[in-house]
Amino acid sequence: GSRVPRSPPLPLTLRDAMQKISIHAPGGYDKLSLETCPDLSLAGEPDDAVVVDVEASGVNYADCCVRWGVYESAKQYVGWPITPGFEFAGRVRDRGPAATRFAVGDRVMGVTRFGAYATQVRVPAKHLYALPQGFDAQQAAGFPAVFMTAYHALFQLVRLPDDATILVHSAGGGVGSALVQLARAAGFRAVGVVGAAHKVAYVEALGAHAVVDKSAFASKRSLWEAIGALCPRGYDAVLDANGPATLRESYAALRPTGKLVAYGAHGMLPRGGASGRLDYLKAAWGLVTMPRFDPMRLVGDNKSVVGFNLSFLFERDDLIGEGMERLLALVRDGKLAAPAVRAFPLERAAEAHACIESGRTTGKLVLVTGAAA
Repeated sequence: GSRVPRSPPLPLTLRDAMQKISIHAPGGYDKLSLETCPDLSLAGEPDDAVVVDVEASGVNYADCCVRWGVYESAKQYVGWPITPGFEFAGRVRDRGPAATRFAVGDRVMGVTRFGAYATQVRVPAKHLYALPQGFDAQQAAGFPAVFMTAYHALFQLVRLPDDATILVHSAGGGVGSALVQLARAAGFRAVGVVGAAHKVAYVEALGAHAVVDKSAFASKRSLWEAIGALCPRGYDAVLDANGPATLRESYAALRPTGKLVAYGAHGMLPRGGASGRLDYLKAAWGLVTMPRFDPMRLVGDNKSVVGFNLSFLFERDDLIGEGMERLLALVRDGKLAAPAVRAFPLERAAEAHACIESGRTTGKLVLVTGAAA
C-alpha cells in the first residue's frame, strides 16, 4: 500500500494549554498542523455553553474533504483556518449557568460543526449526551456522527415499508456499519457491498442478510447481476456515498417507489496517495461523468433521488434530538453495539486520514488525547 505519513513529535507545551489540529489552506497531509492555544473560556458565551476536555474524537471521510477544501459547509460556516471533527467524547470541564443537565466531571459525548480534533471543545449543552453504558470514550467518540447520518438517511429523510430490502454501499465503513445495524434493528433486510474479502465476515456479524465482495467480480456487469439476484423485485432503498462510480447502477437497482439516497462522492477523490493531495483531474472527471436525473424520468420510473449532508442539519435541533434519543434507546435495548474502533494519537491525524482514504478500514477511526490516559 501507500506509505503512511508520520507526524513529528509533539512540541513541549504548557501543561494545561489546549492543543488542536488546524488546517490553514487546502492540501495534503502536511496541512494538518498541531497547534497550542489558550484554554477555551465561557466568557461572552451563551448561558448553555459547555467546555469539554476531549478524550477522543471521531475521524470521518468528510474530515478529509474539509482538508482538501471541498466540503461546502466548512466554506460557508468557518473558512480558513479550520479545525476538523464532528464528534467527540470526554469530561465536562466547565459549564454555563443554564447547562444544568451536566456537572463538571461528567463523562459525555457530543456533536459539533467542526472543531473536535482538539483537547477541548465548546458546544451548546443540547448537543451533549451522557456516555452510553458500556461504551468507553473511544467507542462513544465514534458513535454520534455515523449513527446520526445513518438514522437520518433511513428514518427521517425517507419512509420505507416494514419489509424493506436496502442496499448499502461501503458497508464495512463507519456509516455503512451503522446502516446495517439500524436496518437489522428495524426489521429490514440489508445487502452490504464491500471492497475487500476481509470485510465480509465483519459486515455479516453486524446483521447483513447478504454481503457482496465487489473485488471478487471480473466486471461491473457481473457484480450488478449478483446484486440484483439478491433482490429480484428491486431494492426499496440504496444508500450510496460513492458518486459517479455507482449512482447510475444504484438507481437502476431500485424497485418502483424506491429511493436512492446519496450522501457523498468518495469515488471522485483520492484513496491513500502518498501525499494526500486532491487529484483534480480525477475529481473533474467525476463531475463530468456524474449522472443527471431528469425529474420527468423520476416521475415515469416512480423512483426518488435524495441527498443530504449532516453538517447542514445543526439548525434542525428537533431532528438531531429525536435521532440521538432514538439511537441511545436502541443502545440501551441492546439493539446497537458500540462501534469497532482503531485509535491514533491526536498528533498522528495524518495517519488516520491516510487510513480512511485507503478504503481498507472497517468500523471507526478515532483520535485520542492525553486526557484519555
